[in-house]
Amino acid sequence: MNKIVLEIQQRMVAAGLTLATAESCTGGGIAKEITRVSGSSNYYQGGLVAYQDYIKEKFLGVSAEDISKYDVVSEPVVRQMVQGACKMFGTDYAIGSTGYADKGSNGIPSGTIWIAWGTQDNICTKCLTLNIDRETNTRHAIEEALKGLLKSLQSLDYS
Repeated sequence: MNKIVLEIQQRMVAAGLTLATAESCTGGGIAKEITRVSGSSNYYQGGLVAYQDYIKEKFLGVSAEDISKYDVVSEPVVRQMVQGACKMFGTDYAIGSTGYADKGSNGIPSGTIWIAWGTQDNICTKCLTLNIDRETNTRHAIEEALKGLLKSLQSLDYS
């Protein structure tokens, strides 16, 4: 995964962009992968592990109504996590994650994880439906989120 993070870093630094993370089920794993690569402080501003719903609401501005209506593991919630992280940390980009890594709830099966990446106004999302084990599901979500961000950055024109 270092190769992916290194390319993210090179692209973000070259473009003068900044990044934050808002994580739930990945528990800071995305931030850990980013900060394992030397030089990450040149673009990575910080992250929030928002494990509880009220933390998502209070610090990231996630709508309690949307949590109730769609569930905390949903596309509307992960989108709001990305927007909230961009706002909270004052960054150009953010990555978000929310999911049921090993036990489902409210009719949502175990291994359902929503990830998102992007800017305040341009957010990409992906729903993963994994059912392996907690560690593998989480690891896969971290990798997919970083790959998604890299793909978005690769489409930027630096000229």
